[in-house]
Amino acid sequence: MKYLIVGLGNIGPEYHETRHNIGFMIVDALAKAAGVSFVDGRYGFTANISIKGRQIILLKPSTFMNLSGNAVRYWMQKENIDLENMLVAVDDLALPFGTLRLKGKGSDAGHNGLKHIAAVLGTQNYARLRFGIGNDFPRGGQIDYVLGHFDDEDWKTMDKQLEAAGEIIKSFCLAGLDITMNQFNKK
Repeated sequence: MKYLIVGLGNIGPEYHETRHNIGFMIVDALAKAAGVSFVDGRYGFTANISIKGRQIILLKPSTFMNLSGNAVRYWMQKENIDLENMLVAVDDLALPFGTLRLKGKGSDAGHNGLKHIAAVLGTQNYARLRFGIGNDFPRGGQIDYVLGHFDDEDWKTMDKQLEAAGEIIKSFCLAGLDITMNQFNKK
């Protein structure tokens, strides 16, 4: 079985390790744990890992956040991956830092990456792993906050949270969406 795990983010050093790039950080952590590197390909950087016979393609779109759907569609078609075997890891302002929520469908909640993926795929019925980045910013400061870097307090637990996100993704690939949501969303 094949899976596509998409970490949303923006390419370029100015976006490295910003809150909006937590999706990149999640798939980077999975690749690092598996001892594999990303290679530059069409519409993005990919790495392949295997977990108990499941082939997992990790994708970091190079299309910038607002055009993420182009990369997702291309790699789903290229690798012949079904919608139910695709998961998008994304930042979420509505959740406190480090909170992880797996959903099988839902709105884009104003997230331009999710909005473009839904527009290109013609559906919002795809799995997404939301990683809480908090919302500690003044009125009108959302863009600066999202494109800003994590603070020292966040970094104290970052490795643990990235590892937890990886466990949820592995469970999604091995046990499926419903079992994984029941197991991890209660925490």
